[in-house]
Amino acid sequence: MASAHTVKTHVTASVMKRMFIAGGKLLEINKAKVDALNVFPVPDGDTGTNMSLTMMSAVKEISTLTDTSMSTFADKLAKGALRGARGNSGVILSQILKGFSNVIAKCDDCNTRQFANGLKEGAELAYRAVSKPKEGTILTVIRGMAEAAIDEAKRTTSIEKLMNYVLEKGEEVLQKTPDMLEPLKRAGVVDSGGYGLITLFKGLIMGYLDQEISGGEEYELQSNGNQNSSEFPDDSEMLVDYDSLEELDFGYCTEFFITNLKKRTTTTDIDKLRDYLNEIGNSVICIGDLSLVKVHVHTNTPGKALTKALSLGELDKVKIENMMEQNRQLRAKYEAERKKVGLLAVCAGDGFSAIFKDLLVDQVVEGGQTMNPSADDIAAAVRKINADNVIILPNNKNIILSAEQSRTLIKNRNIFVLQTKDIPQGLAAVIAYNADAPLNENLQNMTDAFTDLDAGQVTYAVRDTVVGNLVIKKGDVIGLDKGKIVKVGKDMETVTTELIDSMMTEDKEVITLYYGADVTADEAEAFAEKLQDSHPDAEVILHYGGQPLYYYVLSVE
Repeated sequence: MASAHTVKTHVTASVMKRMFIAGGKLLEINKAKVDALNVFPVPDGDTGTNMSLTMMSAVKEISTLTDTSMSTFADKLAKGALRGARGNSGVILSQILKGFSNVIAKCDDCNTRQFANGLKEGAELAYRAVSKPKEGTILTVIRGMAEAAIDEAKRTTSIEKLMNYVLEKGEEVLQKTPDMLEPLKRAGVVDSGGYGLITLFKGLIMGYLDQEISGGEEYELQSNGNQNSSEFPDDSEMLVDYDSLEELDFGYCTEFFITNLKKRTTTTDIDKLRDYLNEIGNSVICIGDLSLVKVHVHTNTPGKALTKALSLGELDKVKIENMMEQNRQLRAKYEAERKKVGLLAVCAGDGFSAIFKDLLVDQVVEGGQTMNPSADDIAAAVRKINADNVIILPNNKNIILSAEQSRTLIKNRNIFVLQTKDIPQGLAAVIAYNADAPLNENLQNMTDAFTDLDAGQVTYAVRDTVVGNLVIKKGDVIGLDKGKIVKVGKDMETVTTELIDSMMTEDKEVITLYYGADVTADEAEAFAEKLQDSHPDAEVILHYGGQPLYYYVLSVE
């Protein structure tokens, strides 16, 4: 274990090998987390898997190294990643590693400036590998990390300090990716490829410090039995939504390697091939060097791509797939699984979210007081629901208008917005829903279920004010009945009890309490018992809502 007090100014090839094995290990363990950040409605979720497969191919190459020279290590790292690159994210990662390898291969031991220059060249190659680079992706993250590295390398000779600074700046850039790409912002996630890169880099640091990677027992180095399936991009990662599945400009995914390049072939020829492929297709990847070139293109004339490539060298592992047929199959599957009616609820609090999901609501959008989702946020969630008709439950009077407006942003679905003004109303509506009933009958039954529901909230005042006869001071506990302040006091339980008492009538039989994030389970359970003792003729039901700002949300019925 490296001493925390020893300033290390160089990285040897053997330590570099340990770093990248650890980085691959951490990425492999966390690939599901990376996959989960995918925002596209097509069931791909492959970013983490593809990056991990790419990294595993590189790790497989360097794991067998006995030669401790940096040049040999760099060559194995770059070629292993290139041969195993899968998916857009994997190809970009392979180029980052190639650029890094190009720089470190020229030194015996890597110092901070060389490490930084490696990241810089990696970022540049990654950008060149993509025909139309988008900001807000892994490209933005690696560029930010490279810029941070170049800057910090001017101030420090400590490898550990450099890497920690680069990681910190990379995480800052990652958090900004939703502001650069609207789909990320709508989904409320950061870029999955950028997150995968940050995960890999964390592993590099852990490997440098010779720290154990948590969960290592789940990690195995293994080759993919089907080399053809793992060496090229998976085009499911390139599809955006089902509405565009039949709108293909180019129908054939064409992939191959160029090996044994001719002596007269130059790097300029590779660049010219890339330009030609962009003329006859799109989604072009043409990367490599004079020892190996990897090609991927969507085109209507795969024969032209192959013929042009033959002028550079021999072809290997040629694969041509009919994407039109793939899309027809996806469309058929999508239509077969389409429901008549889907449900969407807006709520704040992990407890409420879990309750709605338990009641089989298809999508839950986070929102409530002080955090109203936009019409675009709601529309994005609706698009994830595979149904002809979608019923939206805003569950807040300030969200109803946005929900109504979202209807103008959605095609191929009928949208119905119920006027639920609080979460108890939304829950009552969902409980009244019957999947076997006709749509119009459900809309009426759901509306009837929440229309006369008496709901209340208990929160605190954020400023001094006067409401009717109530003098309210900042910090006071206040009780609201149907959105109007009716109770005020200093004690949460007292105000909640008084609010419930004011809402109770002879025909009310059930008191349902949902406690928020600022109330502990023990406090809520003890209070519910007191309520049951003081209201023996009613049934008191307690649930965890987890809502912010409101101590209790409640209903009497």
